[in-house]
Amino acid sequence: MALTHFQGNEANTNGNLPEAGSTLPEFTLVGTDLKELGNKDFAGKRLVLNIFPSIDTGVCAASVREFNQRAAALDNTVVLCVSEDLPFALARFCGAEGIDNVVSASGFRTSFAQDFGVQLQDSPLEGLMARAVVVADENGAVLHAQLVEEIGTEPDYDAAVDALA
Repeated sequence: MALTHFQGNEANTNGNLPEAGSTLPEFTLVGTDLKELGNKDFAGKRLVLNIFPSIDTGVCAASVREFNQRAAALDNTVVLCVSEDLPFALARFCGAEGIDNVVSASGFRTSFAQDFGVQLQDSPLEGLMARAVVVADENGAVLHAQLVEEIGTEPDYDAAVDALA
């Protein structure tokens, strides 16, 4: 169990993020087209997982916008934005914002949140995902992992991108 915070109050997750040096867990998500996607769909690509509670909050939306902007300059890299939002909400947001450099996917119908140790176990956001970033190389080796200390703050974008250097 890992500890983060929501509005200054402790919020526990169901486990721990994969650590740098470990192998990215196998995962399945639901894309905005309602089709399943997972590790195999990104084979040979570096992967940045931008994990957050809901696209309908300001900080989560800001993280998707920022990673969308940064993704354009990353070679052989896919930025995967993941939440428990329904695929329709993710598609609506990305379409309205003109976001096309990232892939959005939902953890609904899957065990992604449990497998990555990001499912919030308490707090008003119980059941949603904590804010986190996991970066893996083209072989699935985890290069960087950050569980953001306060869910209401943005992740360390520079650290995530620098891990790919």
